[in-house]
Amino acid sequence: MARAFQDSSKRHFHWTKKVGTEDDEVPTLKPTSSNTSEEVNMDSVKTHVAMPTPRRKLPAVAVARLRSVLTALGRNRSSLTHALGPRVVGTLFGNRRGHVHFAFQRDPNSPPAFLVELATPISVLVREMASGLVRIALECDKQKEEEKKSVRLLEEPVWRTYCNGKKCGFATKRECGAKEWKVLKAVEPISMGAGVLPGIGTEAGTADGELMYMRAKFERIIGSRDSEAFYMMNPDSNGAPELSIYLLRV
Repeated sequence: MARAFQDSSKRHFHWTKKVGTEDDEVPTLKPTSSNTSEEVNMDSVKTHVAMPTPRRKLPAVAVARLRSVLTALGRNRSSLTHALGPRVVGTLFGNRRGHVHFAFQRDPNSPPAFLVELATPISVLVREMASGLVRIALECDKQKEEEKKSVRLLEEPVWRTYCNGKKCGFATKRECGAKEWKVLKAVEPISMGAGVLPGIGTEAGTADGELMYMRAKFERIIGSRDSEAFYMMNPDSNGAPELSIYLLRV
């Protein structure tokens, strides 16, 4: 009877081996190589997120030097923007009873790279030009060695003026203001010529309000860092005046 019950229980139930003694081997799950690498990567990511690299602060001296370099680059860029080439546009202008203004531009649309006001009245310059040959020399003094600075020749503030060998006072460097820019914009379409512009001066409709001008292209010759020459390019040599301007630092 007992044997019959044991056989029937084997048919109806699936008996498993009892896990009990310490001598029995317990299977362990060994991680594969892929699982190991994933765990290492996850650990590295957690470490990177948990411990970010601290930012290093630049010292104040380095920041000051960087700002000075950027400022110098900005100045050089602006000077290069207004720099003159071997061919420039020159404009003489002034009121009938006023002084002569002279401007050099890289092209008709660019701001003047060199703008000076001469003490010579424009009426005197017109009489000199009637002779057919006008040479204007602008001279400035070299600075002493202990006071020497890297100043470009076109940036000198004060000049001694000579017209055909005669001293004519001083010339002063000017900034291009609204009035000067208005004159240059008025003669912008003119490549070469001379004439009178009404209504540009201080009082329109009067003799003082009329502005005389002469505009032409000039050839620029650089002798050294202390000397430059500008020669008016005259395509027609039929009695037109010859104008030369010299900048000297002596």
